[in-house]
Order: sequence, then C-alpha cells, then structure tokens
Amino acid sequence: MNQLAQDNTPATAVEGPGKRRGRLRNPWACSLATLVTTLLGFGLLFLMVQSFTSRQLDIKGCEMSYMRPAFAKFDDFDTEHTRFASKYSLYLYREGGIDDDIRVKGVPVLFIPGNAGSYKQVRPLAAEAAYHYHNVLRHDAGANSAGKRPLDFFSVDFNEDITAFHGQTLLDQAEYLNDAISFILSLYHTPARSLRDGNLPDPASVIILGHSMGGMVARTMLTMPNYQSNSINTILTLSAPHARPPVSFDGDIVRTYKGVNDYWRQAYSQKWAIDNPLWHVTLISIAGGGLDTVVPSDYASLASLVPETHGFTVFTASIPNVWTGMDHLAITWCDQARKSVVRALYDVIDVSRPTQTLPRAERMRGFKKWFLTGLEDIAEKTLPHKEPRTLLTLEDNSAMISQGERLVLRSLGQSKQKPKAYLLPVPPQGTPEGRKFTLLTNEGLDSPGEYGKLEVMFCSVYPHQSGQSATLFSMNMDLSGDSSGSTRLACKNAASDVIALPASTRYSTHPFKTDQRPFSYLQYDLEDLTEHQFVAVVDKAGEHSTGWVVAEFSAASDSVLHVDMGLKRLLSTGLSLRLPARRPLSVDIKIPALHSSLLAYKLHLGRQACDAGDMFAPLLRQYITEVYESKFFVNVKDANINLHGVAPYMPPPFLVKQPFNGLSLQIWSDPTCDSSMEVSLKVDLLGSLGKLWMRYRIVFAAFPLLIVAMVLRKQFQVYDDSGIFMSFAEGLNECLKTSLPLAFGALTALSVALAGARHQASQSSQSHQHWLPSQVQGNATNPFEYTNNELLLGSDDAFFCFLIPVFGLMCTGICVAVNYVVLVVTYLFSMLYSLVRPSATRPEDSKRSPTAFAVTSNRQRIITTCILLLLVSTAIPYHFAYMVLCIVQVATCVRGFKLAKDTNLDTNYNFYNYAHSILILMIWILPINLPVLVVWVRNLAVHWLTPFSSHHNILSIMPFILLVETLSTGRMVPRVQSNVRLFTNVLLFSIAAYAAVYGVTYAYVLHHLANILCAWLVTLHFDTSSLPIKQVSTVLDTVTPGGDTKKRP
Repeated sequence: MNQLAQDNTPATAVEGPGKRRGRLRNPWACSLATLVTTLLGFGLLFLMVQSFTSRQLDIKGCEMSYMRPAFAKFDDFDTEHTRFASKYSLYLYREGGIDDDIRVKGVPVLFIPGNAGSYKQVRPLAAEAAYHYHNVLRHDAGANSAGKRPLDFFSVDFNEDITAFHGQTLLDQAEYLNDAISFILSLYHTPARSLRDGNLPDPASVIILGHSMGGMVARTMLTMPNYQSNSINTILTLSAPHARPPVSFDGDIVRTYKGVNDYWRQAYSQKWAIDNPLWHVTLISIAGGGLDTVVPSDYASLASLVPETHGFTVFTASIPNVWTGMDHLAITWCDQARKSVVRALYDVIDVSRPTQTLPRAERMRGFKKWFLTGLEDIAEKTLPHKEPRTLLTLEDNSAMISQGERLVLRSLGQSKQKPKAYLLPVPPQGTPEGRKFTLLTNEGLDSPGEYGKLEVMFCSVYPHQSGQSATLFSMNMDLSGDSSGSTRLACKNAASDVIALPASTRYSTHPFKTDQRPFSYLQYDLEDLTEHQFVAVVDKAGEHSTGWVVAEFSAASDSVLHVDMGLKRLLSTGLSLRLPARRPLSVDIKIPALHSSLLAYKLHLGRQACDAGDMFAPLLRQYITEVYESKFFVNVKDANINLHGVAPYMPPPFLVKQPFNGLSLQIWSDPTCDSSMEVSLKVDLLGSLGKLWMRYRIVFAAFPLLIVAMVLRKQFQVYDDSGIFMSFAEGLNECLKTSLPLAFGALTALSVALAGARHQASQSSQSHQHWLPSQVQGNATNPFEYTNNELLLGSDDAFFCFLIPVFGLMCTGICVAVNYVVLVVTYLFSMLYSLVRPSATRPEDSKRSPTAFAVTSNRQRIITTCILLLLVSTAIPYHFAYMVLCIVQVATCVRGFKLAKDTNLDTNYNFYNYAHSILILMIWILPINLPVLVVWVRNLAVHWLTPFSSHHNILSIMPFILLVETLSTGRMVPRVQSNVRLFTNVLLFSIAAYAAVYGVTYAYVLHHLANILCAWLVTLHFDTSSLPIKQVSTVLDTVTPGGDTKKRP
C-alpha cells in the first residue's frame, strides 16, 4: 500500500498558521465550553447518584428466615431425558428433621432461580412449606379433606447461568425445564418413588415459582416445542422482569422477549376460551419495590400481558402482614413474604384433581385474598355469598345508633355480666351514591364460635312464626336475658372479610413491626348490604380493656376528594388541603396528575388536637390501581411518597381501561378528635433525580455513542477539507459549539412531537373503541403494536422532554472523562514502550510505512486474521474477538502516540488522532459485547462447549478485524474530496440518530452499525483509485519481487 507518512495529501494541504494546526491536532485540547459542560454533567451525575443512594429510600423490614436444608440430586435425570444433563441438574428439597424420605408425597412445585442464581435459593420457601404442613395442616381434618398435602419443592442448578444477558441461555433453560417437568411427573407415576395415596389421581401439572429471570423462563416454557400441554397452570414470580428485558445488549434476548410476550398477548386476545392455550394459566407477579436496585420493579408489571381474570402484579409492601419493600434477593428469604407465598400456595392446591390445583377462578380468588390488601376494587367480598348462620336474640331496648350517627366505643368490656350488642341501621337503598360502611378496631374480629372480645355481623329481622325452627342456624346468640320482649335477627358473620391494617399508635414506628396487633378494618359498599337491615357490633369483652371500635356509614362526597390540579401547578405551588373537623373515619384524596414513576414527593400531615385523647394515630396508605402497589405509613407526620406508576419504555395496558387514576392517598384518622387536619404535598426534586437511574441506566450506553458519532463526523469533515485530522478532544470542543446543541435540541423537539402524536392517537383510539367488548379490545393503538414506547426516552409525557438535554450533559461529561482517561493510559503505556524501543533517531524511523510501523509481516497478519475468523465461525463468539481487537487497537494507539510525540509531524498526529477516535468508538461498543462474553466464559467453566449459532457470524466482526489490522500497519485513511464524502457524513449522522432514538431498546444494533462504519472505512483505505499513481508505486516498491515484506533497517 501507500507510504503513509505523507498521509496521501499534498504537503500544502496541511500548511497554515501553526497555532491553528497545533490546536487542531492537540489530543489534550479542552475549551471553556467543554470544561463547563463536563462540570455540569458530573454535577448532575453526582446529584443523581447521591439521590439514588440516600434519598427517598424505603425502610428495610425483612426478618431473617431459618431452615435445615437437605437436597437430593436426581442423577438418573440424564442425557436420555434431556440434552442438557451435563450442564444442569435437578434437586428435591427436604427439610431436616421433618422430611427425611426423598420419595415424593404431595404436590410438585418447581423453583426456577434467576440470573446467576443458585438452586439453594429455594431453601426459605421450601422450609416454610414443610413446617407449615407439619405443624398446622396435617392436624387439620378440614384441610386434609380439602385436598391439602405437602408441597414437594424441586429446584434446578443452572450453574449460575447469566440469563439476563443472553437469549439463547434463556431458551436452553426453558427447554431443560420442560424436560424436567416430564421427569418430575413421572416420579409420581412410579410406586417405588412415591408415597402418595393410590386413590389420588396422578399429578398432571407442576406449580412454577420463579425468581428474577426465572419468572421469564417460566413464561417462555409455555412457548417451547417440547412443552407438555397443560403441565403448567400456576406461575408465581418474584421480582421478575416480564414487560421488557433488563438490558438490550443481546439481540437474542430482545427477540425472545418479543416472541414470548406476543404469544401471551395473542393467546389472551382470543374471543373464545377454546382458542386460548393459556386459558387455564394464572400468573402472579410479586415485586419488591424501590429497594430492588437490580431490576426496576416497573418491569414486573403484567398490565400489558394478561387480563385481570388471569393474573395481576402486586408489591410486597401491599401484602397483608408483610408491609415492607425488599431487595432483589431478600424477596426469596424474607420471613414475612415467604409465609404469605407458602400459605397462598397451600390455599390453591387440591390433590383430588389431576391438575393438583383448584379451578382458575378459585385460584385467583385465593391469590387475591393472600396478596391484596382487600381495599382494591377487584377484592371480592364473601358476605353477599354467605347464608345467615347466627341467630341473634336481643332485648327490645338494645343500644340502637341513630341513622347517620357514628358508633364509637373507646373501651370494650363496659357490660361485664354479658356481651352487649350495638346496632347500626343500614341506610335505605337510593341514598346518595357511593355510600359505604367502614369499621376500624384494634381488636381481632371473632368468627362464629370463637370467644374473643368483638364480633361484627350483618343482620336482618328473623320473624317469629309458629313452626319455624331455629335449628337452621349453627350459632344461637341470646342476649335478651330475662326480658319479656325480644328481637330475633338472622346474621352473617363478617370476620372472613376483615382487612388487616398495620397498627398506628403514638408509639408506632414502621408498619412491619410485630410488637402490636394489626388493626382490623371492614369496608363495604352499600350495594353489598342490600339484604341486611342492621350492623350488629357485639362487645364480648368480660372486663374493661384497651380495645376500641369506630363504625359509620359515610357518603362519597365526604370521604373522597378529587384534586383537579395539573402537574406543572403541583410542581410550582405544591398541594395544600385542610380536612374538616367533621370528617369520615377514612378519607381518600385522589390526584390523577401524579402518575409518573419518575417523580417523588414529600407529604406532611399536621397534628390534630384531641382533647379526650386519640384512640389511634393517623394511618396513611398511598396506592395506585394499575398495578397493586400500596404503602402504609403509621403514626404519620412526614412521609416520602414514590410510586411505580407510568414508567418509561413500558408497553401500554393489555386492555382499554379508564385513564390512569394516578396517585391516591387514603388517610384514617380519629374522627372523635373534632379538629381539622392539614395535608400538604410537594415534589421532592432531589429525591426524584435518583429515580432516573433505575429507569434510564441503558441511556448511559446509548447516548455516548451519539456524541462519539457526531465527533467523528466533525473530524472527517475537517480532515477532508483541510487534511488535518483533529484530535477527539478538539472535535468534541467544536461539536459542543455547533452540532451537539442542535442535535439535543432537535431530539427534544422530536420528543415533544411524539408525545403529542401518541396522546392524540390514544384519545382517538379510545373514542372509537370504547364500545368494543372487553374480549376483543386492544391497547390504546393496536393490540400487537407495542413499539411506540421504544423511542427516545420512552415517555408519552411531553413534560419530561427536558431529560434529553439533562442526559446529554451527563453523557457529554462522561465522554470527556473517558477520552482523557484513555489519553492518560496511552501516555503511560507509551512511556513504558519508550523504555523498550528508544525514540527514533533516523529519518526512516519517523515514517509510518507498513515496514517501519507494523510489528508483524503481511503474511503473519493474514494468517492471524484467518485463524481468528476460523475460530469465530466455529468455537469462540465474535465478542471475544472484539475484546482482542480492542487490546490491539490500544497497542496501535500507544505506538502512534509515541511516534507522533517523537517526530512532531502533522501526518503522524493525523494518524494517532484517527486511531484514538476509532479506539474511543470501540470502547463505547465494548459494554454491549461484554455480557455475552461473560456468558461464554461461564459456559467454559462448566465445560459446556456447544456454540451459540447467533454469535458465530464472521460478518459481525470482519470489518472490525480488517480496520484494526489496517491501522496496526500505520496506514492513514485517505482524504475524500469527491461527493463520496457525503456518505461518510450521512452514515455517522445515521448512527448518532439511531443511538439516540432506538439505542436504549435495541442497544445490540449499535455494534452492527459501528461494524458497517468500519466496513466503509476499510473500503476507503483500500480504494486505490483515489490515490495518486506515485503513491501507489511507492506502496508497491515496499514489497520485494518475491512477495516478502522488506525488513526494517
């Protein structure tokens, strides 16, 4: 090739004022604009990290769990059953001292660990299941007759596979697990390996419990060719990212997610159940909330995947008697959470059925009972479906509360001789809409036949008729005494509908504390009480106690406050309300404008004055309804409010719903205090900054490539015009004055335009689709067009368009820092290299001819390249080759920097700046390739050598290899002064635009775009038609007639 010390450019092309030439070629150049931008960027980055680590943090309330684990490995689950037998293993858990027999005996449950997870993570859940059955259920005749048997927990050892980064690994695990289910079910068919009653049907399905990516693997199993129909009907996931992949660095994981999610949406969009292969499947997603810093809990949402008849998403802070968030790993061992999960599983099993579970509707009812607060709209009340089982006989002059009055008992046990009943008349139907009954007490509510302190029943008059027997009632509660006149009431007990609320007193600190008994709460809409005339509150305490009761009927106009205030006004002025002195026991404040997961707030409740002493301290519940996230604050004065509402990049809901209800605040306060209460809410700006990290982590991999592409574009423009290839630092200086502000401004305008278009399309779609039956309604645009959320920052709200320049500043600062770090590393290595190879002393050594600059001969380079391509096509993924190329490029930059510094020639500085810029580009592509490389290394560690077909495409790495090899010989890219230069300009601009618009969702494509750029640069390098004849002959003269490269002097 050419003798590149001349850079293919006439000497006059680089002549000019020495000061300008020195500034352009200076690798360390830094303008005032760059310095200010970097400081601003790092200032914002520091505030975001500081906020993420120290502001708006949920309190950790998990208690430790304990167990005595024992595992039995199934060595006979070998290659005859699955092709992955040499890589993965199947285990059965047994609790020491309880389950010593490794034969199966109950209902199979398969635990799937997550990304880099261990099969041993099943221990807390399996141990709790063993103890609960051993200590409780096996002694309960009713549970035994209802089909309750022990849970046989199986777990899989994936050798800590990294599934979050690699789609093929996810598919391999799903295939293996389907094989494992067939093997597990066969155990129950084998008498020698089963202790089950022979009269019970053999199991035909397995319950799936998946943690993290294990939840996604579980859903993938149902789409695999080796899935055994109906072998899975219940899936419960913990902190699983269902809606979108945690990272998008691997094309396979992105395509797998799309294929699986489309399959589930398609199935549940069928009009008839017979056409839905998932009709029998229930899917419950449990999320940890803000404490989960591994996977954004927004991604656990099922709103875009399944209808509420088949599944829902709930946060651990909402689960009764848990009431705390938890991190990504704690959700598997947290004592409170594992108890709820295990009891829910026992509630839905039935060994008398081949499926081993109750029908779908009953399973959903059981999961709602155990996982939801009971305050949600979909919570089902048992009262309307009961028959009266208690006959209550009262004196005619029993305590009757006047219509519209509130029942307040500040101390139970007023009547020591016998229980005392208080009757609240049920308002007649037709009273103001939205009327509801509420009751709050710090005592537990008795079920029929229990002898506690308090019982609540809903009654209707039972007429005295001759021949009518009272034996229809299982309970007869006679409180009439010796009175001649009496009233008989047929009553239903309300204990089965009680809602547990965390205790809130002046001494309460956190909702998850167990040092106080939870409050008992009842809430019924008036429509649920149509067949009843009275609410009977029976005080059964035999002595004075600290127990208290508040009960009332309230109207929606008094108990629900709608705040019609826009987000901008809330940001500028905050929200301030005064709740009146005469207010209901429970007040709901609904603020539809507050729905974004990117904002956090601070709430303050003014302390109310209570002359007689308050029965309980204010209790606050913050909640949203699109996913079931509730957080409780006890003894509340100040509270940090953050939510998982509308989140970036999240697909729209599965079915057309009402507009997002936004944030709601439910406040229980002592109504006897007769004093007003101040409520103030304001945005926590610094606290909100921390919410950006979990939602926008991938932005810091995509936006820097926008900046690098724009800088390269500027460098090539100047080079083609003047012959000077400016340094990356100077190119960044120039871009900050021109193209980068324009680019981020244009992206901001595009974000606003897209948000407006989406909003208009959504409104139009809803207005045209509101009449469609629910079975065929899709999302706001198209049931299967879920790509609108993938652009730019993934938000439909134009308010957040300011985040584009904010992230632009941060990423610019990071690019500047990375550039100078690479320069420092290059400088240090060049100093070390100088110790090995002294500075050039002869004119020949200052030339970058291939014979002088290259460290190997042409033949050696060709052989090395062929071997590398052969390995990529057969044994190693191209990501490994890419890492090797990065190392080679570092070495090229070190030699180029030393040569430029030693000779001080413009041509050598041109080459070094060009090589350095290519290295910067490769460094920003490197994070996209590293995860797959880590997966490959993990597979080598477990001796799994099966190649991944998608990662052995030599075309994905060949242009990089050719460019890096070309640069390693010291060849400079020739100037292009024809119209062809426009292609370079357009190509780099296209890469920048793609990185900004689609880089977050499809980050893996950025590698291929950079690969195309390298192919184009290689084309320019070897386009000899553009070279002068003299330079071509010079190149040919460097090779001997025999074809051997000349040796160095």
